[in-house]
Amino acid sequence: MPDKRGHKTPLPSTKSGAYPLMAASKSVRNFYEMIENLPMVAVQGYNKKREVTYWNEASRRLYGYTREEAQEQLLEDLIIPDEMREGVIAAHKNWVDNNIEIPAEEIELEHKEGHLVPVYSSHVMIKQDTGECEMFCIDISLQEQKKANEKLHRMANFDDLTQLPNRRLMEFELSKHLAAAERRPESDVAVVFIDLDNFKLINDTLGHHYGDDLLRAVAKRLNKEIRGCDLLSRFGGDEFVLLLFDFGGSEGIHELLQRLINVLDQGFVIDSVRYQMTASFGVSLFPDDGSTVAGLMGNADAAMYQAKESGENSICFYTSDINDRLVHYQEVTALLRGALAADSLQLYFQPQIDFKDGGVYSCEALLRCFDGRSQPVSPGVFIPVAEKSGLINRIGDWVIENSCRQLKAWQGTALEHIRVDINLSGRQLTNQNLADHILQTLSDHGLSPSQLGVELTENEVIGVDGEQIRQLKRLKQAGVHISIDDFGTGYSSLVYLRNLPVCSLKIDRGFLHHAMENDSDMAILKAIITVGHCLSLTVLVEGVETVEQDRLVKDLGCDMAQGFLYARPMPANEMPGFLADRVQLKER
Repeated sequence: MPDKRGHKTPLPSTKSGAYPLMAASKSVRNFYEMIENLPMVAVQGYNKKREVTYWNEASRRLYGYTREEAQEQLLEDLIIPDEMREGVIAAHKNWVDNNIEIPAEEIELEHKEGHLVPVYSSHVMIKQDTGECEMFCIDISLQEQKKANEKLHRMANFDDLTQLPNRRLMEFELSKHLAAAERRPESDVAVVFIDLDNFKLINDTLGHHYGDDLLRAVAKRLNKEIRGCDLLSRFGGDEFVLLLFDFGGSEGIHELLQRLINVLDQGFVIDSVRYQMTASFGVSLFPDDGSTVAGLMGNADAAMYQAKESGENSICFYTSDINDRLVHYQEVTALLRGALAADSLQLYFQPQIDFKDGGVYSCEALLRCFDGRSQPVSPGVFIPVAEKSGLINRIGDWVIENSCRQLKAWQGTALEHIRVDINLSGRQLTNQNLADHILQTLSDHGLSPSQLGVELTENEVIGVDGEQIRQLKRLKQAGVHISIDDFGTGYSSLVYLRNLPVCSLKIDRGFLHHAMENDSDMAILKAIITVGHCLSLTVLVEGVETVEQDRLVKDLGCDMAQGFLYARPMPANEMPGFLADRVQLKER
């Protein structure tokens, strides 16, 4: 029958597979017996013409040919790949004629079925001085070693979850392309950081099983969309890095990233549940935004964070001011972490004036943070950083604890009737244990719930779900005062006011200031006050700074006011003096 190269396989030897050498001396027979019984070592014998004279069982397992099929076949026709034929023939002839041995080496020889077999091959020549020399090839399979090496290579260079290249391989490829781009200045190289929006929420609410399935689906869809010359890698968590080459300017990048946005927007179905997925994209370009792996990666990462601030499915190209903002963000984050660790945050208190009798029965607790030179850092700076960095919950807990601690310290003094209102963030409101935590902290300090109030901005309460409303109702039923802060600045809806357990409205200072100059703003201010009263809510105006403003809000029927005209925010130790002065003022 013909073999894979078209040669006819010779019939079995009439000596039933016995080889001439096996009729020789006892030592030679012992040699053949030994090599025949080697289970893991393939041994073949070839005569001077390179015809097979010996073929052990291990050779059959390694190369697929039986002893009968291999016998008298030429070495180069049997297991030598085409590209090696001439070299093998020349090397064998050189050993026979010139006694130049063939060195042992790792090579790939050909299996009967056509695939390559990795082996470590060494050679022995016997009876060279008789003119009937015979070469024995001793081959040790490297298949398992190769599989193990391939597995190690894959583990080292590919992400186990998504099967995409990992960070190590991506950075290696980027480094290689940057080196080539240095030699070819016209080359295009871009790094794109991709971060899935709100992915942590899926992991937290549904579990990592769903999250892993979703990551695999996202990776597969994105990888299918990119060009063959580009490389998509999983950087870690829900972040991917895309390397783009020869893309033809920023327009080409925008076009590709918009395609990625579109395929993500199609949604994903995991275990019959449909998920909508969006992402943020940060782009850095070689050489304008960096010429090293670290530089381009860092700047693409910074651009991605800037994209997140712009909303879902945003694309942001790196600019130098982004880096300045990132450095500032890192500095403020470090400052907040240090202040929490050292317990050096401070609460200031701004009194709220009740127009019924001019008394002070509540105050707002305002958080203050100071830098290393004891200079105040604006809340407008550190609060957004606290939100983005995830520190807001820790800071919120600190405010709850220290407000209760201060209320306890005022017990038995002229301030014991004062209610302290604290600000809650939207992220705190998502904590299912928020109401329990607040009420337990009050109890730990021996305080009544009526001694504490909470303020949420209008934008934070719009869209609250049933669980969050339940938390607020629990607080109000316990006696905690609930206010909507900055009312009128958001996308206000009377439906939310009707459904929320609110006690009072705090009108944003902007309405008051504009109402002094603009009839339309005056009309809006009057309308808000009227709506609040119709809903049986107390109405407080913030930002009263002049006597004229004080007179206006009183004429409009506001219940309370807060502002620099009455008192600036002050440390707790200044509150007794302020209250004493206020009492004297009332008595005059």
